[in-house]
Amino acid sequence: MNEKSYSEMTEHELKTEIARLKEKARKAEQLGIVNEFAVYERKAVMAMAYLIDPSTIEPGEVYRILGDEGNFFKVDYLKGRFAWGYRLGGEAELEALPISMLENLKKGK
Repeated sequence: MNEKSYSEMTEHELKTEIARLKEKARKAEQLGIVNEFAVYERKAVMAMAYLIDPSTIEPGEVYRILGDEGNFFKVDYLKGRFAWGYRLGGEAELEALPISMLENLKKGK
């Protein structure tokens, strides 16, 4: 089977792939296979990044990190589907997060 990369998929294909990965992650979690669960979760997060318009992520802005409650990320720059920057209150190490992990603080919660 010749698999498409996420960048080649349509929105419908991406949503189908995300659902498939989340189901595999759920099954792995039920079976207690932690490393497999983490791999499927990470792949789903990456696929979700292709459903987001990178222009909605602004360098210099601070975002909430989804799945990492109470932690925030200041974006320095974007490269592809990754935002590079720093966790606030962290060791100030440059890191990259898939843009699907970032939530605009202005949306509120």
